[in-house]
Amino acid sequence: MTLRTLSFAGAFVLAATLVAQAADITGKWTAQVAGRDGQTREQTFTFKVEGEKLTGTASGMGGDQPITDGTVKGDAVAFTVVANFQGNEVKLLYKGTVTGGEIKFTRQREGGDRVTEFVAKKATS
Repeated sequence: MTLRTLSFAGAFVLAATLVAQAADITGKWTAQVAGRDGQTREQTFTFKVEGEKLTGTASGMGGDQPITDGTVKGDAVAFTVVANFQGNEVKLLYKGTVTGGEIKFTRQREGGDRVTEFVAKKATS
């Protein structure tokens, strides 16, 4: 192998390693999310990332709800929140893409067809 081939192989391995690492979104994030009634409500997320595992809480009208089944793979984020609305458990499925200090999310009720889009921003305090 030539030095040039080795340099190219090393650069490829380094690039693949950087792409494969999960985005570190640990900390507090806030978003303005449109509700069914058209009013916008603030939702707060507190994330903790360990490798590709995502844990934490999502806060909203129902208080703090734990994040379950959370993953962060590269810039892709996904998790579930089980909320209780008037005595009924509802699974909310979140999927997002991390770009700098923002996460572009979609939220969908399990089994539902309505998708809500919103952007969460890293909290400064």
